[in-house]
Amino acid sequence: MIGLIVILLIVWLVLAVLGFAIKGLVWLAIIGIILFLATAVWGYIKRGGRKTGV
Repeated sequence: MIGLIVILLIVWLVLAVLGFAIKGLVWLAIIGIILFLATAVWGYIKRGGRKTGV
């Protein structure tokens, strides 16, 4: 599960960088940032939920 979250974070980060590098794709950067933050929050919640359940 952690591996999947890390892979998603990397993909979203690459999309954000590409969006900023190519000026016409600023929308791609915005989507990448939103997905990066959503995945980071989701991973934090999943990780925290697992620790309290033990």
